[in-house]
Amino acid sequence: MKRYLVTADEMRRMDRMTIEDFGIPGLVLMENAGRQAADILLETFSSRASIDVGVAAGRGNNGGDGFVIARVLASRGCSVTVYVLSSRERITGDALENLALIEAMDIEILWLASEVELLRVEARMSAHDVLVDALLGTGLNQEVRGLYRMAIDILNRSKKPIVSVDLPSGLDADTGTPLGCCVQAHTTVTFAFPKIAHLLLPGSVYTGHLHVVDIGIPPMVAERVAPRHAWLGIRDFSDVARIRHPETHKGKTGHCLLVAGSKGKAGAAGLAGRGALRSGAGLLTLACPASIQPVLHGFLMEAMTEALPETPDGVLDAAGLRFLLELAAGKDVLALGPGIGQREPTVRLVRELVVESPIPLVIDADGLNALAGDPSILRRAKHPAVLTPHPGEMARLVGAAVSDIQRDRIGHARKMAEGYGCYVLLKGARSLVALPDGFVYVNPTGNPGMAAAGMGDVLTGMVAGFMAQGYGQQASCAAAVYLHGLCGDRLAREKGPRGFFASELADVLPTLFRELESGSLS
Repeated sequence: MKRYLVTADEMRRMDRMTIEDFGIPGLVLMENAGRQAADILLETFSSRASIDVGVAAGRGNNGGDGFVIARVLASRGCSVTVYVLSSRERITGDALENLALIEAMDIEILWLASEVELLRVEARMSAHDVLVDALLGTGLNQEVRGLYRMAIDILNRSKKPIVSVDLPSGLDADTGTPLGCCVQAHTTVTFAFPKIAHLLLPGSVYTGHLHVVDIGIPPMVAERVAPRHAWLGIRDFSDVARIRHPETHKGKTGHCLLVAGSKGKAGAAGLAGRGALRSGAGLLTLACPASIQPVLHGFLMEAMTEALPETPDGVLDAAGLRFLLELAAGKDVLALGPGIGQREPTVRLVRELVVESPIPLVIDADGLNALAGDPSILRRAKHPAVLTPHPGEMARLVGAAVSDIQRDRIGHARKMAEGYGCYVLLKGARSLVALPDGFVYVNPTGNPGMAAAGMGDVLTGMVAGFMAQGYGQQASCAAAVYLHGLCGDRLAREKGPRGFFASELADVLPTLFRELESGSLS
């Protein structure tokens, strides 16, 4: 089964289906959730001889989980105080039943229905060893105000470790953005499946250490609800780990045609080519403006090079279309865009090539910029194209501001993929892979040290390299973005958090392939 990420609505549907169709009471799910959250709290802070815990609870099911946590902790010898942001008569349903259980125990419960009452206990709340955030959970869909905003501020000001139940209160479950304010959790215990917010930034920062626990939702429930998001793992590109047959030769491992580079930007072409070859492509033909052919031939000796017609200022000329189409014959994939510039003749060449290419396309950088203003050209491509934009390129493609893209990365990637029948690999922290059917993968690998020149060029080459070997667009995007980020994580660990080169990134790939084949990659 896919490693699903779920929206708040998908999780509500799964809870309801489990209760109504499978007959598992909500009280059982709440008990399982609270008990496991309490277990993780104790495991995380077990070095403390006697833990004094404050549980901040809302009036809904998230608060009900908090009541179970309080009961379990108290039964195991912890000192527990429960702070309920409500009057008692507003507690209903399963939460009320669990409230009644802790009322029958020697657990202090403070009812805080106003900001004045809450302020009076701030010092006391801040004196606990550990705080539990059971205020809001996944149901929030508007900015936090009033009493709950004050409670979140008090929790954060305490500087004590906070364990959030299901989701840090104040976080939008579907976008990972704070709704006015948000609990900064040390640890978050979520139930059944991670929520999108747990992996996207900035949500992952507020989440802290994430634990996903099974609360008894049957596996078939997820299949029936069919979530539209998952996070990438090695199983999503398992074919790439296939050990090659002893008789394999370069003619059987794919031929990639890369159209890249211009005067002053030969490095982009070289880095993309390096990514393609390090990914295992057997052959690479690098087509570039004639004036930089000698540079690229020396930069990447393993590649074949072809000189293309160029303009007087050293960029690709549209006159090279026929020659490129001839070059594409017999190749497996055409990667287009790194360093080609945005002059009018080059833009015209790109647009014509997208329509007429007989082989699948990977389009990046200036190739994407050439489509800005008329991405509908993608619908005329003979094969579904792979687009690899960073947020700025995505913004130009869809006619939006970069800030708009970043506020709803999943929504924009999905809309582009569905609307134009293509694969969209939206780069950035937590890169996304959106499929033509609207399914979106979130990539968990990578780090800030990769915010450096040439990283995207290497990724483009990797996607093309995997496609050349016959892995298909989806698996190639998954393998490329996951391994690209993992290479960066290895370099950050071995060399330091910043200052490593994109060319070094590609050179980590052979080691990862060895680990893939042996099953030891992690």
